[in-house]
Amino acid sequence: MGEAAQKLSTIKAAPSPAPPEDPRGQEVDLVRAATAGDLRAYDQLVQRCQERIYATIYHMTSNHEDANDLAQETFIKAYQSLKSFRGGSSFYTWVYRIAVNKTINFLKQRNKRVQLSLNDLDANVEGNPDLVALISEDTPQRDAQLSELQEKLNEALMRLSEEHRLAVVLHDIQDLPHDEIAKIMDCNVGTVRSRLFYARQQLQGLLADYLK
Repeated sequence: MGEAAQKLSTIKAAPSPAPPEDPRGQEVDLVRAATAGDLRAYDQLVQRCQERIYATIYHMTSNHEDANDLAQETFIKAYQSLKSFRGGSSFYTWVYRIAVNKTINFLKQRNKRVQLSLNDLDANVEGNPDLVALISEDTPQRDAQLSELQEKLNEALMRLSEEHRLAVVLHDIQDLPHDEIAKIMDCNVGTVRSRLFYARQQLQGLLADYLK
């Protein structure tokens, strides 16, 4: 992995809880009840994945209001489409796919650059040795350097296609495994790896001058 990708891979989203460990049978029961009109059952399903859904949308849009709106639209769409859920994947993976499709369509319609804010990323990012070397707390220019780093990363990420940026966000920021990303993006694992490789190569090239 190139230096740019290594730096990116150290940036993690604020920790969001993984889907609760519980038998798939319980999830199936909740889906069945929700499909029959039990809103309390659907609320339980939503609570299991809403933070991760919101985080993914936010990192794609870099706007809290847009993320809130898209997350709400996602869960409304999911509820309306519950009868089409066949249980071939977990409920949250199925909802992820709805959220991803809505977000990509939104970004295409918006047709303007968005920024991936570092403010909501893992507070431990500055403890990474590479970034500490680049941005020393003892250096008076630290704030200016941090702002420049954010600007360069934003610019590089936003120049990727939605599909390649999504792969980077899901893997390097959300820390999801390749097989889960493949389900969300409706492709095979090989395609996920290919998109990540291509995205990292692109990031390395886009940040080459900055990293000299």
